[in-house]
Amino acid sequence: MELILKQDVANVGFKDDLVSVKNGYGRNYLIPHGYAVLATASAKKVLAETLKQRAYKEQNIIKEATKLAEALKALELKIEAKTGEGDKLFGSISNANLSEAFAADGHEIERKFITIAGGLVKRLGKYDAKIRLHRDVIVDLPFEVIAEKS
Repeated sequence: MELILKQDVANVGFKDDLVSVKNGYGRNYLIPHGYAVLATASAKKVLAETLKQRAYKEQNIIKEATKLAEALKALELKIEAKTGEGDKLFGSISNANLSEAFAADGHEIERKFITIAGGLVKRLGKYDAKIRLHRDVIVDLPFEVIAEKS
């Protein structure tokens, strides 16, 4: 089943993408929840016109995302956490903690756009995170988890 996405859907595609999904998924989930519409001939024409008009705006958005990416690469991010025996943490560090750390540095990034390699961090050390600023701009950012000073 061919659909046009009306908003970003995880593991399917981005807004205004033309995607093929299984019939049941499209008919029972995407369309009723308003995430997609059927890709009829007229809907495809409207999509093509919309994409053509949006191309110029998209270039400016990509430029802004690239500037933010350069600013983020310049950051040396260290997150303090309480530790127990050895280098094991009490709790864990997640994308929400990274989002808070970016906010403290003046960069508002939603946590859903941050992915930590390996999921949650449960030990001290250096790790990598991927930050999606735009569908074309993804930044690999190293960060370090250090012990909290008492």
